[in-house]
Amino acid sequence: MNRREFVRTAGGAAGAAATLSATGAAAAQEEGGGGGETVPDYGGFLDQVSNFDGSTADATGQDTATVEVGVKANGGAFGFGPPAIHVDNGATVQFEWTGNGGGHNVVSKGDGPLDSGSSTSSAGVNYEHTFEEDGIYPYYCSPHQGLNMKGAVVVGEEYATQTIGGGGPVEVAPHEAGVPIQPHYVGFGAGLAVIIPLIFTFFQLKYGESPHTSGGNN
Repeated sequence: MNRREFVRTAGGAAGAAATLSATGAAAAQEEGGGGGETVPDYGGFLDQVSNFDGSTADATGQDTATVEVGVKANGGAFGFGPPAIHVDNGATVQFEWTGNGGGHNVVSKGDGPLDSGSSTSSAGVNYEHTFEEDGIYPYYCSPHQGLNMKGAVVVGEEYATQTIGGGGPVEVAPHEAGVPIQPHYVGFGAGLAVIIPLIFTFFQLKYGESPHTSGGNN
């Protein structure tokens, strides 16, 4: 092997090491959670409600759905259950009192359609409403609004939404990306960068080849 052949071979090895190192770096990243999950946007209205875990009960496909009034939440029987529910346009939501927690009522936040009137502690379905327009309808119990006795009804398909769980590229452990540890690649490439010149120098000293040597007589 003459010097030019050696240089081509060494250059190929160094290039391969650089490629491996770059591959390790790229594999240490992967795309984040994509577009995430689209959920109803309650505008923070339910954030302090103790029995609201971020999920919305799905009652679509039903003509009638039930929300209990006076379930255990917010430090007593001061909750709606479920606190958030999704129904079809045209569905009727029945509000059924448990009889616990004293007198309750159901009143829309703002100019909404819900108003059960004076509070009552009588158990049973004391109020119902049929929803005929898409949207999100937040409501509360007047006597216990300060305790965060709140709820919301999501109606139909046209309503405010937000996306959760999204994001761009995120760093992940290389082994979780299915590749060897990245520092091994980097170390391998750096080692070749040091060793190859030493081997080349030894090659020249041992065989005395020059840039004009082709490995044989012309």
